[in-house]
Amino acid sequence: MPELPEVEMARKVLVEALDREIRAVDDNDHWVCRPHPPGEIAQALVGGKLTAAHRRGKTMWCETDTGHTLGVHLGMGGRVVVTNEEGERVGGGPERPDRQPRKPEWNRFTVVFADGGEFRLFDKRRLGRIRLDPSLDGLGPDAEHLSPADFRTRIARSRSAVKARLLDQSVLAGVGNLLADETLWRAKINPAAPADELERKDLDRLHRNLEKALKSAIAHGGMHTGEVIEHRHPDGHCPRCGAEMRHGTVGGRSTWWCSREQA
Repeated sequence: MPELPEVEMARKVLVEALDREIRAVDDNDHWVCRPHPPGEIAQALVGGKLTAAHRRGKTMWCETDTGHTLGVHLGMGGRVVVTNEEGERVGGGPERPDRQPRKPEWNRFTVVFADGGEFRLFDKRRLGRIRLDPSLDGLGPDAEHLSPADFRTRIARSRSAVKARLLDQSVLAGVGNLLADETLWRAKINPAAPADELERKDLDRLHRNLEKALKSAIAHGGMHTGEVIEHRHPDGHCPRCGAEMRHGTVGGRSTWWCSREQA
C-alpha cells in the first residue's frame, strides 16, 4: 500500500490540476466511487475548480470552490495522472521503468478540464477510492510534521511494541510497514521493544530517523528506495554491518530487523 512518501508525491502531481475549470467528470465506476451513485460526484464538481491539494498521512483530498472536498485514496497501487491541454502528462517526474503501460479501462475516475487536460485516477487493481467530503476523524497528526516532544508523548504512552505504535494511524498518520522497518533500522531500535520503556534519547533518535527516511523516500521516488528495503528477504544481510536480517511478526505485521544492531 502506498505510504506517506508516495501519497505526498501524488499530492504534488494534483497541484497541477488546481485552478482549472471542470468541464466533465466520469464517476461511473460505482465501486471506486462508493457510496456515491454514478453522476453524484459529477454534479457536485462540474463548473467548479479544484483549489488546493492536501494530505494528512496517507489521506489526500482537494478543496474545491463548490463547497465540497474531493477525497482521493490510492489504494494498493493507484496513481494520480494529470495532463495539460496538449494531453501531455505533467508533474511527478519521469515514469518508473517497471511501470506497466496504462490501459484506458484502468482509468477509474476522470476529471476533464475546460482546457482539454485531465486528472485521472489510474488503478489496475481497482482498490483506490474517490469520495466527496471524506472524514479525517480518527487520524492522528501527520508523521512528517510532528515535533520531537509530541512524537515522544504519542509513541511512549503505551506498552505496545514500538513498531505497533508507529503503525497506529490514530497515533501518527502516514507510517506504513516499509517506512516503520526503515525508520527502526536507521535508528537501531528493536521493533518489538515496549514503547514505554524507550528512553528519551531513543525516542529522539527514532524521530530524527523518521524525518530522514521520509525526506529520502520523497526525494528518490518512494519507500522502495529505502536503504534496508531491498535486504528484507531470506538470506538478506544488514547493509550497514553485514549481520543477518531477522524476520518475524510484530504488531500483526511482517517485520525485518538487523540481528546485531537491533537485537
